[in-house]
Amino acid sequence: MIERAALTIGFDLDMTLIDSRPGIKAVYDFLAAETGAVIDSDLAVGRLGPPVEQELVHWFPASDVPAMADRYRALYREHGVAGCLALPGAREALAAVQKHGGRSIVVTGKFTPNARRNLDALDLVADALHGSVFGTEKGTVLREEGATIYVGDHLGDIIGARTGGALAVAVATGPYDAEALSEAGADVVLPDLTVFPDWLDSYLVP
Repeated sequence: MIERAALTIGFDLDMTLIDSRPGIKAVYDFLAAETGAVIDSDLAVGRLGPPVEQELVHWFPASDVPAMADRYRALYREHGVAGCLALPGAREALAAVQKHGGRSIVVTGKFTPNARRNLDALDLVADALHGSVFGTEKGTVLREEGATIYVGDHLGDIIGARTGGALAVAVATGPYDAEALSEAGADVVLPDLTVFPDWLDSYLVP
């Protein structure tokens, strides 16, 4: 049982708190048109989670990836933020943490300034934001922040929670279904964030 006064809960961003697929698809389409590269944007948005460099290696020579990542991030700032939506239950999940006197932190593979733009545009309020981290790197952040729960949709989020010593709560709103998340080692699997407040209430009851 965690002490409520010490409660810190981490959340992933893309496909956990927000549906970023429309905005990211638009950015990949802009990048393809600008560079002449062939990019299957539907395929790309179907495997969101890792930092963008890990996706760009599928579409550009390795030597071009750093420059393309910079360009992608610039295009995202211009064209990607407006296309993103808060997922059902996102605001209520963050409010549930606050109700219990806790801190909510966002720990994401997304470039930090663009993650901040997403949160601000959708009026999603968190106590801290850490970007450009994935997998075990998320675990390092979670441990430093004292997070006892981490909520995400990706197998890399489960790895991050495990590495950071946090309870791995998975939501089946991203590229993996509930069965895959459970098999990957999630401690708790929820269909989406709409049920998170009730789950948190029951988890924190002595």
